[in-house]
Amino acid sequence: MSRSTWERRIERAGELAIDYPAAAEILRFYQEIARFQKGLEDTATPAHMERLLTLVESQGPASLVEAASNLRRDPNGQQAILEDRAAGPIGIFFARVLRQPAAERAVARAAIPAGVTRNTCPYCGGRPVTAILRPEGEGGKRGLLCSLCFTEWEFRRVLCPNCGEEDHQKLPVYKANEFPHVRVEACDTCRHYIKAIDLTVNGLAVPEVDELAAVPLDLWAQENDYVKLQTNILGI
Repeated sequence: MSRSTWERRIERAGELAIDYPAAAEILRFYQEIARFQKGLEDTATPAHMERLLTLVESQGPASLVEAASNLRRDPNGQQAILEDRAAGPIGIFFARVLRQPAAERAVARAAIPAGVTRNTCPYCGGRPVTAILRPEGEGGKRGLLCSLCFTEWEFRRVLCPNCGEEDHQKLPVYKANEFPHVRVEACDTCRHYIKAIDLTVNGLAVPEVDELAAVPLDLWAQENDYVKLQTNILGI
């Protein structure tokens, strides 16, 4: 994995913070998280945990600031995160921040299995954080992006990645003019949803970052009683 991968994410977050002021605070915090992740070694250490706690306390939203302060006084909780035994949304947030860089490096040179349709990552078993539509012929092909190692794998377009529903009439798609390249792909059978980044509309998008910027779509989906298939790095 090249350093430019993280630099591209950081740069894209800055661009989107200008374009979408409502998400600027979230995106600025993500920039700091990505800068931290860019320098992580393969195995996170207590020193990395200390740096992350300091970062969250100084730059994070109020809920995470309080959690970081509590975690600083809980060495057992810190060790559980470092050993991938974290539980609950707060523990999972810290664990994902610390584990993502190593997980991405581990699969960077691996070959992606072809012709496999599964709703979890073929490498690490992680759930998808977003769907991706890429140009293909006169349309687009659909893939899923792992929430942990960033592996992208092909996935059928008319298929719920949560329950496997195949009836297109039960798989509504919702869009908003504010986000022309982002859409909500929902399932009326299991009431789950995933956001999709359409690279046929905006080829400059960085899916895992653009997904963060479209937080108003999450609010709309949740107000309509849909549950997100997998939260993003910031727990949204």
